[in-house]
Amino acid sequence: MGILIALIPAIAWGSIGLISGRMGGTARQQTLGMTMGALVFGLALWVVEQPALSSKVWLIGVVSGLFWSIGQGQQFTSMKAVGISRTTPISTGMQLVANALAGVLLFNEWHGNMYWIGSISVIVLIAGAVLTSLTDRTDPNRSTSENWSAGIRALIISTIGYAGYTIVVNYGNVDAHAVVMPQAVVMPQAVGMLLGALIWSFKDRPWVEKATYRNIVTGLVWGIGNLFMFMAMAQIGQAVAYSLSQMGIVISTFGSIFLLGERKTKREMVYVIIGSILVIVGGIALSLMKA
Repeated sequence: MGILIALIPAIAWGSIGLISGRMGGTARQQTLGMTMGALVFGLALWVVEQPALSSKVWLIGVVSGLFWSIGQGQQFTSMKAVGISRTTPISTGMQLVANALAGVLLFNEWHGNMYWIGSISVIVLIAGAVLTSLTDRTDPNRSTSENWSAGIRALIISTIGYAGYTIVVNYGNVDAHAVVMPQAVVMPQAVGMLLGALIWSFKDRPWVEKATYRNIVTGLVWGIGNLFMFMAMAQIGQAVAYSLSQMGIVISTFGSIFLLGERKTKREMVYVIIGSILVIVGGIALSLMKA
């Protein structure tokens, strides 16, 4: 059941880049609008479930949300710099590696032969991420607007933010006598996300732009994925749950090409297809270890 639950975030999060691309706006407008939607979802969930919000839940939720705002904001920045179809697979691979390592080093989720399988899976993930980033330098129409230095820098910061966002919540569950329930952490987390987005975007005043409010829809979709991801983490562990949740790259990568019109040469499409398959295979291999 935990594996099926982890596939719901894959669908929801795989659609984020496409939805935000349709909604428009700058990276700061998209991030702030998304956090507004996440807060609406969090408040609605709290009204329905009415979970207990202890000081521990608030602390973990807000800190996790602050980390998330860094991760998502920088991912949107990378999408602007090099495109959604390039950003998503690379970001996915980097997040999977970071969370797999966190599961091993911090939460002791691998044992025995799992180290060998896990290490090979991580290598496959890295290879897949590298392949998706390759460009066809023989293409005379290759975009000169791509800024890879800014894109990679944003992806590194984004990965740190995303890793912190899940690690903080998972760490709160180390003490079996004080488990942080997924339904409880969602609303405080959304508060932290909104605070982080406001701090990051304050100078640009994105709250006066219509695009910000259009991206509330993006946040609602993200909130659904967020809830089910933490539910899956509680059942099958961080390394596996996060790996499966990232399988939405198929939706985001190919959707940005076929729905948003991001241009690829035949050679680049081969790179993207093989790279995406490798990321998926590596993610599934990580999940099968725990399953």
